[in-house]
Amino acid sequence: MVNSFSRLQPRLSRRVLVAGSLAWLACTGAFPVQAQPAYPVRPIVMIVPQAAGGTNDIVGRVVGQKLGEMLGRPVVVENRPGAGGNIGTQAVAKAPKDGYTLLMTISSSQAINPALYKNPGFDPVKDFKPVSLIGAVPNVLLVNPAFPAKSVAELLAMAKARPGFYQYASAGNGTLNHLLGEMLNSMGGVTLQHVPYKGVAPAINDVLGGQLPMLFASLPSALSHIQAGKLRALAVSGPARSPVLPDVPALAETVPGYNGTLWIGLFAPAGVPPEVLSRLQDGMNQALAAKDLRATLEKQGVELAGTPGQPVGAAQFAALLDEDIGKWARIVKSSGAAVD
Repeated sequence: MVNSFSRLQPRLSRRVLVAGSLAWLACTGAFPVQAQPAYPVRPIVMIVPQAAGGTNDIVGRVVGQKLGEMLGRPVVVENRPGAGGNIGTQAVAKAPKDGYTLLMTISSSQAINPALYKNPGFDPVKDFKPVSLIGAVPNVLLVNPAFPAKSVAELLAMAKARPGFYQYASAGNGTLNHLLGEMLNSMGGVTLQHVPYKGVAPAINDVLGGQLPMLFASLPSALSHIQAGKLRALAVSGPARSPVLPDVPALAETVPGYNGTLWIGLFAPAGVPPEVLSRLQDGMNQALAAKDLRATLEKQGVELAGTPGQPVGAAQFAALLDEDIGKWARIVKSSGAAVD
């Protein structure tokens, strides 16, 4: 009598042979292996750590739409304001490292906050990988039309004659437009009193209404008021005049060396796979080369980085961040500004 094991042996031998053949095919590459789907396969979230309507939000929505076209997936802008940008920035630093959560931010959050806050909740260098520098946005020194000074020189003369008398508004303690005023105090030899607000919109409203005489505000957020004659631009904060306001001098023309330009850029969390980071960088290069996007941003006062054929590289962007971290740390220290 043939036992049950004997009856099973031919079938077992065939199974072993088949299994061995499959293993050999897989090892030699002859057996087809299903490829992973190419990034991206679902919508991407672009976190803007400032409130809707500000410069970063305006730029983020324009760039996000174009980036989505280039990647073939929607890019959804999500505003997460709070703590000067720290809340949204922390969220991206802690997000999964898969390229589906990105940070569209400004230099004031990424380069100033580490010096301003004792514990901002993120490391601006270690926690992020630069994707693309988009461009620079000058701030504008604005006054109510009824204010007597018609130039920076006249403003400085008035401030020197009455130290501590004139006030300037800002979007809050430690914000860029606060520190631009402190830089003017230091480099211009004056004492303008700082009045912080909870955001740039209420600060602009009080200067419009004449409650305070002046403030610094980003060009995109103030351009409509300047064009309508509701605010008078005395100077732009960058080292040169803005093409959008060619008749408005740079502050450096009166105060040599003054330079307070805001930059805007896209970051991914550190740890994103190299191939995903490369795909994002290629997508941004294509987006920033698009004529319609460039025209839209330039009308808003954004001075785009690089050229359509030669974008600013990730290494250059990282070097700019390092430079600004050191620069603003010195200004924060000299101003005494701090946020617990």
